[in-house]
Amino acid sequence: MKVIIQRVNYARVAVDGKVVGEIGKGFLILMGAGHGDDEKDCEKLADKICKLRIFADENDKTNLALNDVGGDILCVSQFTLYADCHKGNRPSFVNAGAPERSNELYEYFCKCCDDRINGKVEKGIFGADMKVSLENDGPFTVMIECVDGEILR
Repeated sequence: MKVIIQRVNYARVAVDGKVVGEIGKGFLILMGAGHGDDEKDCEKLADKICKLRIFADENDKTNLALNDVGGDILCVSQFTLYADCHKGNRPSFVNAGAPERSNELYEYFCKCCDDRINGKVEKGIFGADMKVSLENDGPFTVMIECVDGEILR
């Protein structure tokens, strides 16, 4: 499972011109599931993300986590995180998980995040053509990958 976490001042996702998810300060998370990913990967990632200390404290040091700043999460499914671009000019997505299973993991991951933070968790619509807007804070962007319940990077 792969996630891209962007620290944001605000983020929103729209489908067909209608906003379906919106947050203020917090994390915009792009989440992709691959073959073999499971609920333990969702739990491990949610634990790591919700404790991730990438907000500034009173001394301007990145020392505060999401709950410390009253932050929210906007999670958007993103199978393209599994793009394989090493051969040719058109990305291959054969490493992305099957849609039905990926949607199950996406929903479970969002629930895991919701269980761990005091703020709200908003979502996009799995498989939809989404338009994402955000104001990146910093910018501060982190990629985390989890395989077999272990954080790789």
